[in-house]
Amino acid sequence: MESTLFVLQIVLAIVIVILVLLQKSSSIGLGSYSGSNESVFGAKGPASFLAKATFVVAIAFIGVTLALGYTYNKEHKNSVIEKVAPANSAPMVIDTNSSK
Repeated sequence: MESTLFVLQIVLAIVIVILVLLQKSSSIGLGSYSGSNESVFGAKGPASFLAKATFVVAIAFIGVTLALGYTYNKEHKNSVIEKVAPANSAPMVIDTNSSK
Protein backbone atom coordinates (compact mmCIF):
# COMPACT_ATOMS: atom_id res chain seq x y z
CA MET A 1 0.00 0.00 0.00
CA GLU A 2 2.79 2.39 0.94
CA SER A 3 4.71 1.81 -2.29
CA THR A 4 1.56 2.26 -4.38
CA LEU A 5 0.86 5.62 -2.72
CA PHE A 6 4.47 6.66 -3.23
CA VAL A 7 4.35 5.86 -6.96
CA LEU A 8 1.00 7.65 -7.26
CA GLN A 9 2.48 10.69 -5.53
CA ILE A 10 5.38 10.81 -7.99
CA VAL A 11 3.00 10.53 -10.94
CA LEU A 12 0.77 13.29 -9.56
CA ALA A 13 3.79 15.54 -8.99
CA ILE A 14 4.86 15.09 -12.62
CA VAL A 15 1.32 15.81 -13.83
CA ILE A 16 1.15 18.98 -11.72
CA VAL A 17 4.43 20.20 -13.18
CA ILE A 18 3.23 19.55 -16.72
CA LEU A 19 -0.12 21.27 -16.09
CA VAL A 20 1.54 24.33 -14.59
CA LEU A 21 4.00 24.58 -17.48
CA LEU A 22 1.19 24.33 -20.05
CA GLN A 23 -0.74 27.22 -18.54
CA LYS A 24 -0.50 30.57 -20.22
CA SER A 25 1.63 33.11 -18.43
CA SER A 26 2.93 36.55 -19.30
CA SER A 27 5.69 34.93 -21.34
CA ILE A 28 3.52 32.17 -22.90
CA GLY A 29 5.62 29.35 -21.35
CA LEU A 30 5.05 25.91 -22.83
CA GLY A 31 1.42 26.78 -23.64
CA SER A 32 2.45 27.56 -27.20
CA TYR A 33 3.23 23.87 -27.74
CA SER A 34 -0.31 22.74 -26.93
CA GLY A 35 -1.51 23.53 -30.45
CA SER A 36 -4.05 25.94 -31.85
CA ASN A 37 -7.15 23.77 -31.40
CA GLU A 38 -8.64 25.84 -28.56
CA SER A 39 -12.27 25.08 -29.45
CA VAL A 40 -12.00 21.67 -27.77
CA PHE A 41 -11.71 23.32 -24.35
CA GLY A 42 -14.57 25.80 -24.76
CA ALA A 43 -15.00 29.48 -25.56
CA LYS A 44 -12.34 30.68 -23.11
CA GLY A 45 -9.73 28.30 -24.45
CA PRO A 46 -7.57 25.93 -22.43
CA ALA A 47 -6.92 28.44 -19.63
CA SER A 48 -9.93 27.57 -17.50
CA PHE A 49 -9.67 23.86 -18.28
CA LEU A 50 -6.01 23.74 -17.27
CA ALA A 51 -6.68 25.74 -14.11
CA LYS A 52 -9.47 23.37 -13.06
CA ALA A 53 -7.37 20.32 -13.91
CA THR A 54 -4.44 21.71 -11.91
CA PHE A 55 -6.73 22.32 -8.93
CA VAL A 56 -8.14 18.77 -9.04
CA VAL A 57 -4.70 17.18 -9.38
CA ALA A 58 -3.34 19.35 -6.55
CA ILE A 59 -6.18 18.27 -4.25
CA ALA A 60 -5.47 14.63 -5.16
CA PHE A 61 -1.75 15.19 -4.46
CA ILE A 62 -2.53 16.60 -1.02
CA GLY A 63 -4.84 13.67 -0.28
CA VAL A 64 -2.22 11.11 -1.32
CA THR A 65 0.41 12.94 0.76
CA LEU A 66 -1.79 12.80 3.86
CA ALA A 67 -2.62 9.13 3.25
CA LEU A 68 1.06 8.32 2.76
CA GLY A 69 1.98 10.11 5.98
CA TYR A 70 -0.77 8.29 7.87
CA THR A 71 0.23 4.84 6.60
CA TYR A 72 3.92 5.51 7.21
CA ASN A 73 3.29 6.63 10.80
CA LYS A 74 1.00 3.66 11.39
CA GLU A 75 3.69 1.19 10.33
CA HIS A 76 6.71 2.98 11.83
CA LYS A 77 5.73 4.21 15.26
CA ASN A 78 9.31 4.96 16.28
CA SER A 79 10.37 8.56 16.47
CA VAL A 80 13.61 9.80 14.98
CA ILE A 81 14.46 11.40 18.33
CA GLU A 82 14.36 7.98 20.03
CA LYS A 83 17.12 6.75 17.72
CA VAL A 84 19.50 9.60 18.51
CA ALA A 85 21.95 8.75 21.28
CA PRO A 86 22.57 11.53 23.77
CA ALA A 87 25.97 13.09 23.36
CA ASN A 88 28.32 13.25 26.33
CA SER A 89 28.80 16.94 26.83
CA ALA A 90 29.82 19.24 29.62
CA PRO A 91 27.05 20.81 31.65
CA MET A 92 26.04 24.29 30.59
CA VAL A 93 27.32 27.05 32.87
CA ILE A 94 25.04 30.03 33.36
CA ASP A 95 26.78 33.28 34.25
CA THR A 96 24.60 35.06 36.82
CA ASN A 97 27.05 37.93 37.36
CA SER A 98 26.77 39.43 33.90
CA SER A 99 25.92 43.11 33.69
CA LYS A 100 23.04 44.30 31.58
